[in-house]
Amino acid sequence: MTKNVAIQGTLGSFHHKVAQEFFTPEIKVEECMSFPILADCLVSGKVTDAVMAIENSIAGAILPNYALLDQYNLNIEGEFYLDVHHNLMGLQGQSIDDINEVWSHPMAHLQCRNFFRDYPHIKLVEDTDTAGVAREIQKRNLKGIGAIASVTASEIYNLEIIAPQIQTIKENATRFFILNTDKKSINDKVDKASLRFTTDHKRGSLATILNVMSDFKLNLTKIQSMPIIETPWKYAFFVDVTFEAYEDYIKAKKVLTIMATDFKVLGEYKNRKK
Repeated sequence: MTKNVAIQGTLGSFHHKVAQEFFTPEIKVEECMSFPILADCLVSGKVTDAVMAIENSIAGAILPNYALLDQYNLNIEGEFYLDVHHNLMGLQGQSIDDINEVWSHPMAHLQCRNFFRDYPHIKLVEDTDTAGVAREIQKRNLKGIGAIASVTASEIYNLEIIAPQIQTIKENATRFFILNTDKKSINDKVDKASLRFTTDHKRGSLATILNVMSDFKLNLTKIQSMPIIETPWKYAFFVDVTFEAYEDYIKAKKVLTIMATDFKVLGEYKNRKK
């Protein structure tokens, strides 16, 4: 079956780069201007897979995307860690003094905010996509407007990099989930899982769940809480666990299904961060 992958943003975006590196450089992609649209494309069958950013080493977790995973029952078939290098770019021949506004995704602004403290004359304007702004600058020949985007975007849209790697912390990485809806993993060597559950409003409820994971030799690598909107002051927990023996995970999952409330497996896949 031919893969058709939904990405958030346009050609040249970081999502596009992940799709190319995870699958193949020639992968067919469907551009989506928001994550809810991306989820709709996947659930409707318009695409076979999707790439979704889930957390950044500087900005932290993208909480709305956890909600989308839960709401749409999306399956995590894999993960990918991308070193993210943000570059300030504009039309050819411009310098930093020529730039009055920089348009980009709010996450890109957040990851580069220290750079712009030295340039108070520049107004930061939020947009939906990093590469999309680069394309718009080229298409409309926008002088005085800069974009924060990848080197690939500068090459695709023939823009000049005015300042390279302007992210606050040079070791800047984003974790992406590769998603489908058929509950399949693309790798036989499954050694990581993402789980979602709630607990009772009783003292030690969460600790009990975490102890079960430890007893069955699961290594907790991430825990993220998120409010349940329909039930004020109640939270869902999203956790990632790794394991050496798949049998240990299967045993733990059977116990957790009984002990946790609304227990759900979001995906079982190959650990890419070791």
